Amino acid sequence: MKLLEGKTAIITGGSRGIGKGIVEVFANHGCNVAFTYNSSAEAAEELATGLSASGVKVKAYKSNAASFDESQELAAAVIGDFGSIDILVNNAGITKDNLLMRITEEDFDKVIEVNLKSVFNMTKAVQRTMLKQRKGSIINMSSVVGVKGNAGQTNYAASKAGIIGFSKSVALELGSRNIRCNAIAPGFIETEMTGKLNAEMVKSWTDAIPLKRGGTPEDIANTCVFLASDLSGYVTGQVLNVDGGMLT
Repeated sequence: MKLLEGKTAIITGGSRGIGKGIVEVFANHGCNVAFTYNSSAEAAEELATGLSASGVKVKAYKSNAASFDESQELAAAVIGDFGSIDILVNNAGITKDNLLMRITEEDFDKVIEVNLKSVFNMTKAVQRTMLKQRKGSIINMSSVVGVKGNAGQTNYAASKAGIIGFSKSVALELGSRNIRCNAIAPGFIETEMTGKLNAEMVKSWTDAIPLKRGGTPEDIANTCVFLASDLSGYVTGQVLNVDGGMLT
């Protein structure tokens, strides 16, 4: 059953990791997908070409969600290419981890800009279209770190906690227009980034997870499908922890 048949989604940071998983699963559910990438043009084009062969429209855009102007331009381009924007997944994000005493002002500001301001930029960019359509689903990628904090990640935790407050406020503002906004808080998800960690560290993390494994990009993508589809028509302003029970 294709739960997103005929819908159009924008997914930021869609060329690798969790974002790539969301692009693939959305396309498999019949969704037309516009996704952004920052530097990996070849991987992005390859992904778009491969998925377009399955009968949905998939297009990659080089765009920096941390830029207000580029976000506005992206939304206008997607409307021109696809005709509508039904779903926004704010997934783009970075880490610049360090203890508070060592973290630089530049590294703090950069993480807030890329992780949090980008959510504001993209939500503003699609808001008018969704208001006109009187429907839409906005999904913002937070983190378990935004819920409980983590030593050495003050900048990242602040950005991801900010996303939760932003999402709940948008849900309250736009609910009367049938526009829903929710956040997902992933736990330890196995991607190219975590693949660089040593096996001992990964084992110590997975041992502490009730389901005894790391999550996959598909685990997050399936939750996005639920929040993007009509199955969650009465769900807004929520934070779904997808963490194998880590915060239980």
